[in-house]
Amino acid sequence: MFVIVGILVVLGSVIGGYLMEHGNLGVLFQPAELVIIFGAAIGSLVISSPKKVLLLVTGSIKSIFESGEVTKETYLDLMILMNRLFRKIRKEGLLAIETDVDNPKQSAIFSSHESILADQQVLEFICDNLRVIISTSLPAHEFESLLDTDIEIRDHERLIPAGSIAKVADALPGLGIVAAVMGVVLTMGKISEPPEVLGHSIGAALVGTFLGVLCCYGFVGPMAANLEHKGKEKEIFLTVIKAALLACAAGAAPQTALESARRAIPYGDRPTFEELEEAMKKWKEKT
Repeated sequence: MFVIVGILVVLGSVIGGYLMEHGNLGVLFQPAELVIIFGAAIGSLVISSPKKVLLLVTGSIKSIFESGEVTKETYLDLMILMNRLFRKIRKEGLLAIETDVDNPKQSAIFSSHESILADQQVLEFICDNLRVIISTSLPAHEFESLLDTDIEIRDHERLIPAGSIAKVADALPGLGIVAAVMGVVLTMGKISEPPEVLGHSIGAALVGTFLGVLCCYGFVGPMAANLEHKGKEKEIFLTVIKAALLACAAGAAPQTALESARRAIPYGDRPTFEELEEAMKKWKEKT
């Protein structure tokens, strides 16, 4: 939603300012320039990207226009889920959650936490590392290293689309110049035409540079930054889960493990101790 609002603000500001100076919108409408700039940009992306990267980029475009933000409510949902898992372990032993982590979508615990169940990467991270706790007896430092490696690899893959789109953004001003130069070449073929014809033709050629710069700094570059912010946000979310899992593996009580996770949440989204207690109380009342 905010991305669409931002696009409208950029367009409104640029076009509005142009119209305030009595500009002719017809001059800005140059379909051939758009074909040259964006066709070349897509082609350069295909040249520079292996198939796997292209699939990641195309798959991430939709997420730019989705909210998908991690909020305080998302963290509270995670805290409640981890609390239920840890209490089950405390009460019935590690093997009691084996069925839950093997089939989370059929699990009575996981299925009531839609925000976690809907995110395949987060779900896999929780279940894979709980399996490690169940089936191995790794020392704490080795388990932490395993978690760090897992987070680092996932973070690297999430940031690939942002990097690729940022490179396309960087290329757009240059491709805009290419379109402008081609427009000038066409104008030179009209050198014998009256000044008004030449003026219109030169203006149309300069639109290429305008479009390249506008799309770079007004649209494509910010979209790459949007993906990067979302990727970093997900990395922090996994770090919070890591804190809880490490405490659990060390044999900490459920409340202590949750407090370790709560302290890893960024301050702006971190629920207070009282808010966490209240959320758990409401959950118990519902069930």
